[in-house]
Amino acid sequence: MRLHVKAALLSAFVLPGLGQIYKGDRRKGFLLVILVNFFLLAALWLVLQGVGHLVLATGSSSGIDATRVLQQLQQHSPMARVLLASFFSVWLYAVVDAALAHSDTTGKRD
Repeated sequence: MRLHVKAALLSAFVLPGLGQIYKGDRRKGFLLVILVNFFLLAALWLVLQGVGHLVLATGSSSGIDATRVLQQLQQHSPMARVLLASFFSVWLYAVVDAALAHSDTTGKRD
């Protein structure tokens, strides 16, 4: 399997940025890993923060209605949507960049 195909598969299915590290572009790879983790964890934090307020408001004695959970997520979702869109943009960039058969840091061509 060619180097850039393996790199694209690593970035697509394992961790965005791992394909760049595999191809030898470590700076770009580590930057992509950091960015993708930041965007994903920040979005997750916002979603959990919104649901946490709902759990505290309802108390432990009553169940949580799915409709109320969705309403709460929609109220907190604009920033989470931006963060998730940023995550997917970085992911797509990492996959496309890893798939391109350009030269790595040593100057060799695929």
